[in-house]
Amino acid sequence: ESLVAELATELVARIGELTIRIQQLERRIAELMAELSPRLLELAGCAALTAAKIVGETADVRRFRSRAAFAMNNGTAPIPVWSGNHQRFRLNRGGNRQLNAAMHRIAITQLRLNGAGRIYLDAKVAAGATKKEALRALRRRVSDEVYRRLREDRLERSVGTPRLAA
Repeated sequence: ESLVAELATELVARIGELTIRIQQLERRIAELMAELSPRLLELAGCAALTAAKIVGETADVRRFRSRAAFAMNNGTAPIPVWSGNHQRFRLNRGGNRQLNAAMHRIAITQLRLNGAGRIYLDAKVAAGATKKEALRALRRRVSDEVYRRLREDRLERSVGTPRLAA
């Protein structure tokens, strides 16, 4: 009956309304991504919101001449570093940070799912890379796969050929 209880009741009701609206928008985004980039949604670790972020930040994949250019844009391209006769690669801190975060989310999810990402990371670590270096390499590998899928989806939309079920 107090003012605090009244405010709390209004806030809980508003949170409920916003939750319903968020769920509606998430479903709509998932529908749009299924039309725009179905192959991207098939990538392990890439859900509708991450796919939407990638498609939105990339704008049009045709503007990238290669997967290396795409990787440079999203900050997953390695930067060579030399120390004496030892060559290694370090993390690229440039590029589109939103795209980089999306690649990181996909990579981390793949590690959590114990799928191909986990196998790749474990193989890199067994070959002598540090976990940080192996994760950087996994993000680059994810970037290459995202680029390939974006190109395939773009080509399918432009040509209008039906997609074969996998």
